[in-house]
Order: sequence, then C-alpha cells, then structure tokens
Amino acid sequence: MAKARGIGHTSVQRIWAEAGLKPHLVRRFKVSNDPEFEAKVTDVVGLYMNPPDRALVLCVDEKSQIQALDRTQPGLPLKRGRAATMTHDYKRHGTTTLFAALDVRTGLVIGDVKPRHRAKEFLSFLRKIDRVVQKHLKVHLCSTTIRRTKRLR
Repeated sequence: MAKARGIGHTSVQRIWAEAGLKPHLVRRFKVSNDPEFEAKVTDVVGLYMNPPDRALVLCVDEKSQIQALDRTQPGLPLKRGRAATMTHDYKRHGTTTLFAALDVRTGLVIGDVKPRHRAKEFLSFLRKIDRVVQKHLKVHLCSTTIRRTKRLR
C-alpha cells in the first residue's frame, strides 16, 4: 500500500493504527444452515431478555475430555518480592468432564465435575440443578447440548 500511494511504510502503519485497522487479523464465522435457526435464536434470546415470571433461565454447557493435571511439586511459598511459583512439569490423572449452568442475570454458577461423559452423568447434573434451584421457580435451560431451550420443571 505504501508503494502504491507513494508514502513510507511507517506512515501506512501509523494511519492503520490510528484507524484501528489490523488487516493481518482474520475473524472466522459460519452461518448456520439450520432452517429453524432464526426461530431457535429468537426463542433463546427472548428467554434471556424477557424471562417468564417466577422463572430462572440457565445457560447450560458441558466440557468433556478436560485433562486432570497436577504439578509434580508444590510451589514455593509466597514472600515479599517473589511471585507465585510452579514447576514446569506435571502428572496426568486421566480426563474429566465439567458440567456448568450459569444464571446470566445474577452470575450464579452451578457446576459439577464427573469422571465420565455419558447421558447418566448429564442427568445427574440436571438433578443437581433441580435440588439447588428454589422449588417455586420454573427452570428454563438454554444449551447447545440439548439444541433448544427446554423447561426442566
């Protein structure tokens, strides 16, 4: 661009920086080909923006195959002038699965860690949500796991 405009490359860099342009960065996206995509988005966003009376809307997700790691030695104790320390090596303890539910309105998080990733563990997590949430509230779940909003109770 500098050569095409007959200016120095640092001038181009300065102009781009002032304008907040970063042509070397690329953001990727994918448009859904689901014919019901618009209805699903409207359903989910509608629940978050205008929840029903006496209802709790939770965003539920799961993360499987999390490596359970532990450092081989404890870090050195903190003292003045020394930040926290940790060893560079670790022991593997297999994998685990994290289930979490977030109340976007209040920031409440309900979480559970399970050793396996099956429907049985997910149902167990749903039962935990049912135990934790006040009984007079209706519970709505929004999740990529269940592919649509569901009412738990």
